[in-house]
Amino acid sequence: MSSQKGNVTRTRPQRHQNAFSFKNDKFDTSIQTKRINAKLHDGVCQRCKEVLEWRVKYSKYKPLSKPKKCIKCLQKTVKDSYHTICRPCACELEVCAKCGKKEEIVIPISNKLEKIDNVKSDEISNCKRRKKFEEQTSDELDFDIDLNESEDEEQDNHMQM
Repeated sequence: MSSQKGNVTRTRPQRHQNAFSFKNDKFDTSIQTKRINAKLHDGVCQRCKEVLEWRVKYSKYKPLSKPKKCIKCLQKTVKDSYHTICRPCACELEVCAKCGKKEEIVIPISNKLEKIDNVKSDEISNCKRRKKFEEQTSDELDFDIDLNESEDEEQDNHMQM
């Protein structure tokens, strides 16, 4: 046995060789998995970034369902999973948002990107609303035109009789 005390050398190779690597989106093609794979881990140190990437790679990353309490400002403002400090506090104190250590932040937190993303999402939703509104109004207009045409035909029929 390889676990026997004092037995340090192994005489045979590993029994089950891995032929291919694990793919976290092979069978799970949900929207949530796509969002998790596309998530940018910013505001954390190198080690914490590697930990979060490992969790994503092997489908161990679980997103938060509701905001968590920040350990610095004690407000429910932590919106990223496995983080303990909210973005404003981590940015202000220049610490890692996950472990809280004062180490070099790999990808700094950028509020401009968030604002741009919010603006883009708002524009997309506004476009969808406009399209829906235009479809409704065009349907209503067509419906009115049909009514008017049928009324004209009815009046012509009454006149002829």
